[in-house]
Amino acid sequence: MSEKRKQTDYLQKATMYDLLAQLYKYTNPHLHIHFYLKHYKYMNKAMNLMRSPAQAEKGEAQIRILHTSPDSPNIDVYINGNSVVKDLAFKQVSQILHLKAGKYHIDIYPAGNMVDSVLNKKITIEEGKSYTLTTIDSVNKMRLLVFLNQPEVPENEAKVRFIQLSPDTAALDIAVKDRDVIFPKVSYKQATEYLGLTPMTVDLEVRTAGTKDILLPLPKATFRPNESYTLILLGLSKNTPELQYIYIKD
Repeated sequence: MSEKRKQTDYLQKATMYDLLAQLYKYTNPHLHIHFYLKHYKYMNKAMNLMRSPAQAEKGEAQIRILHTSPDSPNIDVYINGNSVVKDLAFKQVSQILHLKAGKYHIDIYPAGNMVDSVLNKKITIEEGKSYTLTTIDSVNKMRLLVFLNQPEVPENEAKVRFIQLSPDTAALDIAVKDRDVIFPKVSYKQATEYLGLTPMTVDLEVRTAGTKDILLPLPKATFRPNESYTLILLGLSKNTPELQYIYIKD
């Protein structure tokens, strides 16, 4: 099947599932969500085929650095020996860096100290993709996790995923306040799949997995149209810095 035919097929399926989702919006919430997620899936597939050849030929990828190591000082980041991020504090995210696709060597130092690195790692990035490189664990055992971002969103919709980066926190659930769980049993270092959403502001909460025990409220989480978000839990349950969250646009 040609790319054009695939795109048309995906759009037709997305339209059909959107109509079904709207049909059940007020009468059957379970079926509404079921068909809405199918609509979202096929809209995403269609959008991936809409990327222009010019975009694919650029040969670039995007990366950003997120610092979540709880006892680490601010950090400086070097790529292939070149300084790219300076004085990045805990829970801060760097600016987006545009790099040619390929292999790179990452070195991380305490800010202002280029003598003893706290982490060095080789990574490979692919053309047209977006990544979040995240420092985790204590400064003496610091590691770097690489998460693939998915910034594309069907028009006038939103999406969100959750990443658990609190090293002393057991598996947890992310739920709508006083209601259903939307991301169940998320373990340390785990990133969920993205969840398609109608743009909204909603109160969420972090619970101990399988219970109603609230570890952290997430009030007034706002998801705007045409935006993709990553919601991140970081900090410590039993020490400082305290358990907290950030959410960032992809």
